[in-house]
Amino acid sequence: MPRSLTALVRVHLTGLRLLLVFTVVCGLAYPLLITGFSQVALSRQANGSQLRQNGQVVGSSLLGQTFNLPNQAGPDPKWFQPRPSAAGTNGYDPTASGASNLGPNDTGLTGTIRNRRAAIAAFDGVPGSQVPPDAVTASGSGLDPQISPAYAYEQVNRVARVRRLDPNTVRQLVRDHVQGRILGFLGEPRVNVVTLNLALARLG
Repeated sequence: MPRSLTALVRVHLTGLRLLLVFTVVCGLAYPLLITGFSQVALSRQANGSQLRQNGQVVGSSLLGQTFNLPNQAGPDPKWFQPRPSAAGTNGYDPTASGASNLGPNDTGLTGTIRNRRAAIAAFDGVPGSQVPPDAVTASGSGLDPQISPAYAYEQVNRVARVRRLDPNTVRQLVRDHVQGRILGFLGEPRVNVVTLNLALARLG
């Protein structure tokens, strides 16, 4: 065999061996190691931060969801309601994450916000001036599960009335679910409406 051909074969065999080694290390060993570590040390996060009720998965603490009457017949007054969502036809569709891309000068957006404010004020039995901004505007992803403490507290009386609970008990439940700023200075205080409603279901 000519020397040049021998060298070429040797180079290709070396490349093939490297390919096999890196395939095993990077494609099999490393993913299995990380998967195993995450399942042992960070099982809840690795499995999507699932929320369970009576042994059944009912949602994720990372994803918002609607709390509507059957057949999407409107918001269910028994539950704390999330902020609006532009993700999908009915909102909170994880396969259609996104915002409306409408700006503050868009007449369609301002009209929608005005209508939302009037509807929420009537639904919760409060003045329109008491409806906070996040109650009428969608998040950038359309999937955020958090609402502001102001919006959560604004819904307390309606939830307590429909469920025939003491408003102070429901208000304390909200207070227990207020999350502070990350590291004490990043972001704003917030309430995860999914975990709040799960606690509300356990309350009765």
